[in-house]
Amino acid sequence: MDPRPEHPVSEDELHALLDDQLDAARRAELEARLARDPVASATLQTWRRQREALRGLYGTVLQEPVPPSLLAAAAQAQRSHRLVRQWSRWGGMAAGLALAFGLGWLTHGQWPAPSGPLLAQQQPVREFIRQAALAHAVYAPEIRHPVEVSSAQEEHLVQWLSKRLGRALKVPKLSAQGYELVGGRLLPGDDGARAQFMYQNARGERLTLYLGSTPQSVPVQGGSTEFRYSADGPVPGFYWVEAGFSYALSGALTRQQLLQLAQAVYHQL
Repeated sequence: MDPRPEHPVSEDELHALLDDQLDAARRAELEARLARDPVASATLQTWRRQREALRGLYGTVLQEPVPPSLLAAAAQAQRSHRLVRQWSRWGGMAAGLALAFGLGWLTHGQWPAPSGPLLAQQQPVREFIRQAALAHAVYAPEIRHPVEVSSAQEEHLVQWLSKRLGRALKVPKLSAQGYELVGGRLLPGDDGARAQFMYQNARGERLTLYLGSTPQSVPVQGGSTEFRYSADGPVPGFYWVEAGFSYALSGALTRQQLLQLAQAVYHQL
């Protein structure tokens, strides 16, 4: 018997198994290790269920032609191309999830098909909300690594993200609404670094706050803050701009529930 301790099954190995990228010998060896690793085995089963659910919901979208309005938007703005390059490093299931949701949202969204200056103003907002929803869809299901820095190191998390985003950040408290901070992570964005804070309630339901500098070409007007609701992505969310920063709160909740949480977040920032 080999006296060396067996390493836990890694997420890269799970992705390779899920995506059928292993030869017969390697697959058999990995399945044997999975039988002795209940945590990794449960993660794999969760991913399989998510993949099948996505295929059932959005499989037909991948066969549909791209609408002319989307082609026109792509010709005038290259943000979508940069986004694909930034997020392609996820690989495997995560990249497939982003593609399925991204195409499903853009081809079936309720956004109008504007042209000229109106398109230039709306496109950055649309991209920001889309990136927030995709980040939620990718990281909220994670079991082992939902965040880079946990809530146990909240002070370090805030200092680190504040430095990277060039602005003193605050982590809103949502305990009164039934949500506790899980932690946060740094993400790429079209206009610089972005941050994501994740919350979870007693039922294991997760909520994410995505924030960063206000996208270019978005007019910022004085007066009261306008909350903009979107239900076209993988999860619904509210978006708003305040003092040169943009925020998006995303979660699988009703519009009224999200609005109440967004208002609670806004009053603490």
